[in-house]
Amino acid sequence: MATLTAKLDTSKKSNFSKAILPYLYLLPAFVVMGVITFYPLIYQVIVSFTDFQTKDLRLGLNSPALNFIGLKNYIDIFTGGLPVQNFEFFRVLIYNFWWAITNVMVHVPAGVLIAVLLNTESLWLKKIYRAVYILPVVVPPLVVATVWRNIFDDQYGAMNQFLTAISHLLGNTDVVHIRWLTEYAAPIPWLLPGGPLPKAYYAMMIANFWLGWPFMTVVATGALQSIPKDLYEAADIDGATGVQQFWNITVPLLRPAMIPAAVYGFTLSFNLFAFVFFMTGGGPARSTEILVTFAYDLVRNLRLYGAAAAFSVIIFFVGTFVFLVTNRITRATTSYSEN
Repeated sequence: MATLTAKLDTSKKSNFSKAILPYLYLLPAFVVMGVITFYPLIYQVIVSFTDFQTKDLRLGLNSPALNFIGLKNYIDIFTGGLPVQNFEFFRVLIYNFWWAITNVMVHVPAGVLIAVLLNTESLWLKKIYRAVYILPVVVPPLVVATVWRNIFDDQYGAMNQFLTAISHLLGNTDVVHIRWLTEYAAPIPWLLPGGPLPKAYYAMMIANFWLGWPFMTVVATGALQSIPKDLYEAADIDGATGVQQFWNITVPLLRPAMIPAAVYGFTLSFNLFAFVFFMTGGGPARSTEILVTFAYDLVRNLRLYGAAAAFSVIIFFVGTFVFLVTNRITRATTSYSEN
């Protein structure tokens, strides 16, 4: 009896050790995440309910001059009560969504089309092309923004010089002088009701297109390599045209790879801080401002740390909402076994 009891005790200890072992392995990661992620998040939420400013930086939450103001920062953000010119939260939010959606709408089809063209068997030097088109992916957005800002310079930019050369070929002797990044008037006023889309928006779209389509092409290329060639051979035997094969074979089999890529591209464009900040700085007149650049501006220029913390909390909930909705609609994280 004593032997049986001892065996049961040993078995329980062994099972307990097996159950606790995964958590012991995960403990270092939890500690690191707690220090670099969870603690700053909690601290930021607390700061968002205060009037934290430069005067409080030294002592932080222990500063005697720090005042708890409740939801005032959040109310000021939603009602336009912040001491900032040309700021309306919902206009910036709508523009931010529009910016992210339009980028994805351009990047995904372009990436798929280029991947299909580069997947042609008779194409020469396709490996070189695939190596070249990956270059924009590895270039930092800061560098891309700086280069394209110079390209769209209204005085000496390459874009105006290019348009001037075309104009001369057509017989026009005038010099093209388009203020790409500083002109506030919207070329197409009806395109986004409630907020003008200046020329800077279109300049940014061109620059971000150069930055964004290669990633989609890489994803689409990998997906294309996994499509069995037997399907296309069978379609040829059945008399299907190239267009019919594309829409009935290529597109459906690319969808499982491209939908998560599109969700990732949307999230990346939604929070594309470095590119927007270094290309336009949110101008002209904050018309190309996105949420993350405005939160940074609250800290850099106005030193309103409490309002910036509240703004960041709002961005967190907006981002979470976007992820949950897109994930629900696209089922991007659903495994095949759950379908």
